[in-house]
Amino acid sequence: MPETKPTVAVLTALSLEYDAVLDHLTDVEKLTHPRYGTRARRGGLPGTPWQVALVDMGEGTLTAATLTERVLSWLDPEAVLFVGVAGGLKDDIEIGDVVVATKVYAIHGGKQTPDGLLNRPEAWRASHRLEQAAKEALRGKAHFKPIAVGDVVLADSDSKLAQGIRASFNDAVAIEMESSGVAHAVHLAGEAGALIIRGISDKANADKSRADAGGSQPLAAANAARAAVAVLHELEPKPTAPQPRDSDLREGPFRSSTDAPTYGGDHLDFRGSTLPGPFTAKSVGQPPHDDGQ
Repeated sequence: MPETKPTVAVLTALSLEYDAVLDHLTDVEKLTHPRYGTRARRGGLPGTPWQVALVDMGEGTLTAATLTERVLSWLDPEAVLFVGVAGGLKDDIEIGDVVVATKVYAIHGGKQTPDGLLNRPEAWRASHRLEQAAKEALRGKAHFKPIAVGDVVLADSDSKLAQGIRASFNDAVAIEMESSGVAHAVHLAGEAGALIIRGISDKANADKSRADAGGSQPLAAANAARAAVAVLHELEPKPTAPQPRDSDLREGPFRSSTDAPTYGGDHLDFRGSTLPGPFTAKSVGQPPHDDGQ
């Protein structure tokens, strides 16, 4: 039987992001969820030990959270990468740059009071294992910084939203609409790690439409996809747990390299066995021995 390669899920929100990743895969097969009809493509990534399950989820945090959970339970990936485009929030982050999120902020939590909005954000940190692989693979080639996530396309750097982000999430260097859903679903699942990789396609200002029309999105998506591939070349699968021996599967406290303890009438043979604690032998169905004293 051929060895099954470990799986990593790569999720995208836009078709152009999906296509940018698909270009790197070989021997691609189509998958359909048997109950919900969710589609995926699974293929090899040359030069790595991984098979990649690629899913185009669509836009928005709620969709991202729902479909991430579905992918986790359906395809059982060892890691989840969310790959796509984002708007830049800092002057030193240029169109085409790649940002690897060290932290994901959900920016829309808060309490509105007569004195203004009191922010109540949530945040998720990148998987340490995946972040370490990314730093090794992309050292000097990507920005490792937090990103902001909300259910809105930001195209006005002077808006109240932009001002609020600068005031309350000042270390965020990019903004997009899905990663908090992905990060939260992976966090709740508790096993696979998540890493967010974004290419900057605009500056989240009034020039967004002009940048998009100039081809910035395909450029940013291609750069993010190449960064994801570089990370997967660096990332190693988790060690496989050794298969238990037949003797380890026996019920009870006895573990033997050969056989379970045997009963020989008036004694038990424990040779080759390991006992977890003190042991007391008692006769069953026999009167106590009287030695005459």
